[in-house]
Amino acid sequence: MTATREDPEGDGLLARAHRLDVAAYRALTARSSPGLDAALAAASQAANFSKPWIATAAVLALAGGSRGRRAALYGIGSVTVASAVVNLALKPLWPRRRPDRTEVPAGRHVPMPSSTSFPSGHSASAFAFATGVGAVMPAAGALLALPAATVAYSRVHTGVHYPGDVLVGSLTGIVLARATTAAFRRLGL
Repeated sequence: MTATREDPEGDGLLARAHRLDVAAYRALTARSSPGLDAALAAASQAANFSKPWIATAAVLALAGGSRGRRAALYGIGSVTVASAVVNLALKPLWPRRRPDRTEVPAGRHVPMPSSTSFPSGHSASAFAFATGVGAVMPAAGALLALPAATVAYSRVHTGVHYPGDVLVGSLTGIVLARATTAAFRRLGL
């Protein structure tokens, strides 16, 4: 039996990767962590529509002088490209179902998105922003990696993504941000 995008059963590479991803998901979501549940659910929800990245860009633009404005432009430009590519191009190409979170404690739950699971748009946007800002202000980009990683992990913790979705989303955001910032530089921005 061979795996398909919609039915990852079988013994092929895709099926084995899916089984590994499900096992990692179960291991991560089975851990008891009542002290983290509310905070990670809040982080996951707060990142909807790139709100923390837009707010951070506003602070950079207002308080960071010309470098801050450029960093904000690079960050928001990177989020825009990553979000468009992930949500409009990649998710429709790979219609992976969201995880079954029946064993995930209810205190962790956030609303289950209606889009497909692969790759994680929240993770792509978070790492795209950190990478875009980091192209202009490396220290700020490094600091932004922590909230980006928190948002990415929160998507697994709350039961709406598999770890592989988050990993590929994060890497996609980084790659697309590098391409975006390179294009901005070529344009003299």
